[in-house]
Amino acid sequence: MSDITISAQRRETGKKATKAVRKQGFIPGVFYMEGNEAVPIATTFLALRSAVYTSETHVIHLKVEGGISHDCVLKDISFDPVTDNIVHFDLLGLKAGHKVTVEVPVVLVGQAIGARDGGIVQHNLHKIRVECLPKDMPEHIEVDVTDMKIGDIFHIGQLALGNIRSLEHADVVVVSVMAPTVKDLEAGVATEPEVVNEKGKKDA
Repeated sequence: MSDITISAQRRETGKKATKAVRKQGFIPGVFYMEGNEAVPIATTFLALRSAVYTSETHVIHLKVEGGISHDCVLKDISFDPVTDNIVHFDLLGLKAGHKVTVEVPVVLVGQAIGARDGGIVQHNLHKIRVECLPKDMPEHIEVDVTDMKIGDIFHIGQLALGNIRSLEHADVVVVSVMAPTVKDLEAGVATEPEVVNEKGKKDA
């Protein structure tokens, strides 16, 4: 599990105060944890971007000006519908022994037999909602597509998740290998999954 640190400061609430925070170049957010009062906070885009624009799940070490220091996860993020800028974020505090619900990225590993035979690999589900203890939270979930032939479909129910419980329906399709259509053949489409090494990093 990769860890990152975010430094933040407390902020005032209300529309006027929130607008002032954004005008100063900060992004408003909230830190909350079961059994504790929510804390309105603000941080910069530079501090937040590594937690937002990532293909992995991270534990965030939050340090708030004034004394709060806690491990958490990014629970929600809101974007401006026009500019696509981050406008708000929620951080959920982690408690040892208490399960948490998070979205974990799905990474395809290997080259499908069906792709070598001319099939099209369709990555249908890129993130899976799971429930687990903080200590069991994975950076990502790997699906090995090496043995998948044309016509094969891999469902969530086929995942071996160990101590992690999927909150998605077992019949949801994660990845499939489909026969190319005439349009695909004419366009010369060839789709292959990302390949990652044993450390979970993307190969160039």
